Parts: sequence; C-alpha cells; structure tokens
Amino acid sequence: MATNQQRREAAKRKLERQLARRAERARRRRIVGVGVTVGAVVVAAGLIIVLATRGGDDAAAQDPTTSETPPIDIPTERAPMPVRPEPLANPVSCEYPTEEPAAKEVRPPQGGEVPSIGTVDVTLHSTAGDIPLTLDRALAPCTVHSFLSLAEQGYYTDSECHRLGTEGLQMLQCGDPKGDGSGGPGYTVPDENFPELTYGRGLLAMAKKQAPNSGGGQFFMVYGEAQLSPDYTVFGNIGDPGLEVLDRVARDGIDPAQMGPDGTGKPKTPLRFTGVTVG
Repeated sequence: MATNQQRREAAKRKLERQLARRAERARRRRIVGVGVTVGAVVVAAGLIIVLATRGGDDAAAQDPTTSETPPIDIPTERAPMPVRPEPLANPVSCEYPTEEPAAKEVRPPQGGEVPSIGTVDVTLHSTAGDIPLTLDRALAPCTVHSFLSLAEQGYYTDSECHRLGTEGLQMLQCGDPKGDGSGGPGYTVPDENFPELTYGRGLLAMAKKQAPNSGGGQFFMVYGEAQLSPDYTVFGNIGDPGLEVLDRVARDGIDPAQMGPDGTGKPKTPLRFTGVTVG
C-alpha cells in the first residue's frame, strides 16, 4: 500500500505530465496561429498586388490622359478676311520660274496676264471629310492661278497632309505628294503678301521656304491661332464644314513618333485628298 509520500510524488508526476501536455498544446497552437497569420499576410499581399496590377491596367485603359491626347483649346471665332490696303491692277502679270524636279509630274501654269478680281469655289475631298474653300483672286491672283492649275491636273489627289500644329501655330499643312514636306511642283510662286496681313481661324495660306518667293504647291489651313509674321500669302478661306474636319483632326492630336522639334508633326488621323472639285 502506497505511503503518503509515494502518493504525493505520483500526484506531482501526474501534474507535471499534465502541465507538459498543456504547454505542448499551447506551443502547437502558437505555431499554427503564426502559420495562419503568415499565410493570411501572404494571401493578402498577393491580393493587393493582383488588385493593384489590375487597377493599373484598368486605369490605363480608362484614363484619357494615358490613352488620348489632352484636349486643346480651339477658338470658335473666325479671323477677319484680309483686305489689301490698295487694290491690285486687273489683270496682273504672273511668272512661275522652274526649279528642282517636281514631286509629281505636272505642268507649270501658263504665265502672263491673270485676273485679280472675283472668287473661285473649290472643294478638297479627303478621307477625313470634304473641305470647301473659297479662293480670292483680289488677294493673291498668281497664287490662285497656280493652285487651280495644280488641282485640275490632279497634283493634290492622293497626297496626305503631313504637318499638324496644335499649340501656338494651329494649322494643318498639306500639298506635298511626297508626304514629308520636301516635295514641290517644280516651280515657284511669287509672294503676294503685304505688311498688314494677320492669320487666324478659317484662313488659307501658302507655305514656303525661308527665302522670298519660294512657295510652290504646299499650303496650310489655319483652324485656330497662328502668330506669324506677314510673310505668307493668304489666298482664300475655309468653309465651316472644312473647319469641322480640321477641328476633329486637330483634337486627335499629333503622332508622338513623328513629332518634330518645333512641336508640330504628322497628325494621328490621316487626311489624304481623294480628289478636288473646282466650281
């Protein structure tokens, strides 16, 4: 029969075993708890990464600042049509000196006496829409005569506008069959500008090189602001439907891959002339 001492020792050992088992269970619970916590943190981190990544993709697809050109400010008011301080004689004499080879086979306009009164309606048919123009002989008779000659010979057909400006100089430059701004008709057109010239929405003007009397077949259509010196011949204006076409092209912006150092470049929306109607 066990003595009191033996019973106390047995009870003590039993208690120690119970305490050891409890400690082991507690230790296991802590390990499991840490594992669950770590797992939850890993899962949560993974979800955050996935959601952040998906959110970025969605934002890039939906945020217009990452997928679209920022909106530009286009004035709605037309610029006044220029008027010569002194009317030209009627007719005037025009000459078209030949220079480098033409970008597209074309005959120079017949020089000599050209009328300097009246207007001519022209419609440029393009892939972006029709652009009606009114050419003014009183402003630039030699330029109008050349433009009509080129149009009637199909010089502009299948050519693509190559230069768009959206800030400061808001215009679209066209008229080069090469499509890069280097091509001309093989002859030059005399300047018909005057000191009082200003430029703005709705005006049609001749492009040229830096030298005087170096214009040819290229022209630019102003749809907004154009702070230019009076060196470019204005020879007509653009009808309202044409300005709507230009506004759409301008709002679509410039192709970043084809932007020049001056901030102008090829428009994102191609505008290619499919034909020209005179009259």
